[in-house]
Amino acid sequence: MVSCQESVKTSIDTSKKQPTIKKIIAQKYSGLGDSFSRSNQLDSAFYYYLKSTELFKEEGSSSYIAYNLVGMAHIQQTYGDYYSSEETLTEALPYIDNDLQYQVAANNLFGIAAKELKNYDDAVRYYTTILKTEKDSISRIAVLNNIATVYIEQKKYSKAIVLLAPFLESTILDSLQNKKARIIDNLGFAYYKNNEILKGLALMDQALAIRNGINDSYGSIESYLHLADYYQNKDYQKSKGNALHAYNEATKYQSIDERLDALAFLMSYNHEKGVNRYAILYVNLNDSIKKARNNAKNKFAKIRYDSRKAILENVKYKGQKAEILLQLATQKNQKYVFFFGFILLLGGIVFLINYYKSKTKRERLEANYTTETRISKELHDELANDVFYAMTFAETQDLQNPTKKEALLDNLDKIYVRTRNFSRENSPIETGESFEQNLKQMLNSYKSSNTEVIIKNGNPIDWSTVETEKKIAIHRVLQELMVNMKKYSEASFVVIGFDVEQNSLKINYSDNGVGFSEKLILKNGLQNAENRIQAINGILTFDSQTNEGFKAKILVSK
Repeated sequence: MVSCQESVKTSIDTSKKQPTIKKIIAQKYSGLGDSFSRSNQLDSAFYYYLKSTELFKEEGSSSYIAYNLVGMAHIQQTYGDYYSSEETLTEALPYIDNDLQYQVAANNLFGIAAKELKNYDDAVRYYTTILKTEKDSISRIAVLNNIATVYIEQKKYSKAIVLLAPFLESTILDSLQNKKARIIDNLGFAYYKNNEILKGLALMDQALAIRNGINDSYGSIESYLHLADYYQNKDYQKSKGNALHAYNEATKYQSIDERLDALAFLMSYNHEKGVNRYAILYVNLNDSIKKARNNAKNKFAKIRYDSRKAILENVKYKGQKAEILLQLATQKNQKYVFFFGFILLLGGIVFLINYYKSKTKRERLEANYTTETRISKELHDELANDVFYAMTFAETQDLQNPTKKEALLDNLDKIYVRTRNFSRENSPIETGESFEQNLKQMLNSYKSSNTEVIIKNGNPIDWSTVETEKKIAIHRVLQELMVNMKKYSEASFVVIGFDVEQNSLKINYSDNGVGFSEKLILKNGLQNAENRIQAINGILTFDSQTNEGFKAKILVSK
């Protein structure tokens, strides 16, 4: 078993190049396990095999994991902990894969555990599995001998004889006398139990002679036990003598199970008077071995428990560390999100400010363009036509005629008045102390014999607190309303009211003209007035229907 492990260990030691630091440490732990195992310090060996296994599981080295687990199972069987050994071997199975050497080692240990736990059919099945892949003749003979011993335990002696008898005449074991003696001894014991008594005794004596001849004192223990069994009901002294030989040799090799078997024979001989000292030895030894094996089981269980506890604590620590790192990362990400959000918000605010500034500027440009277009149109359509007509009249008419001369002078006077009004409508606006006076003069200038203009004052307005741009816009919008009234509404009565309401300027315009639709409003330039009011964040609303007059309301914050 151990030689199989070490041969596999040698092969996997050279199978990888440039191992990681963790793998190097794991290999050293496995080597320490081997060293302690050879020096029979099995608890230390178990500990280092386990440590090595844990590290190799992190590295994913299946061969080493299988090697360590098989070694741990072997140690558990040494202490008689066959149940735990089966658990360890079961744990090793996923790592064995298709490695035949590990399969043989694992099945051999499974077979031993099953036999000791009296699961004989399972033991035969495990040993038979080895035969399917094992090609070495000597190894196959050893496996067949193991199967034969199981059959003997089951009292299937004829089956054991069928397996072992062919090797009696074989020369294959001549160079391996200790193995040959084992086969002959088991075969002789099977013959004896199968009622072929003389044949069986001859073979058992032959096996003991071979073992004594090669000084195989450990192997002779089994021979003495078999002979003690043979003579038990035939010759008391010979049975006792063989049992004593077995006991002494087993004591020398510290082979506990064989010592107990020998004492079982010795204490059954109750011919001496007094206390049966062999029975006392048996009880004491049995109690001590049970205690030792239980201590070993507990020790191995504790080693595993402490190791798994350390792993869980390490995992818990890593989990807590990961959680802390996640929280820190989350906080960091939140700071980044907040920072970028702030930048985006700031950028959005800057964009909106620039957008509305651009929009205001664009609207002002559009208003200026509209005003320029209107001025150009008025100059072309009205004033230029009147001038051209006056020039044509002067060239074609006899100006010496008083009537003709008077008509020309009337036309020139109209042109002058129109030019003066035009200049007044588009002249710079005074926004200082005289703003209110100039504004009312501008409104009153639209009075005529046909139109009455009334200005109503509500709460006093402190125009000095009103921004310049707002004064200009209000002046131009009211001027635009008056121009539209003059041109289109045919109104005879106009009322303009000024008031202050909740820190806002409120200006109401109304006339009794013909009114006009929204389409006509846009066509006649009041859209320009609306743009001006919106540019100063004010509100301009119209209320007009055909033949029902016209109303406008201006609301501007101070």
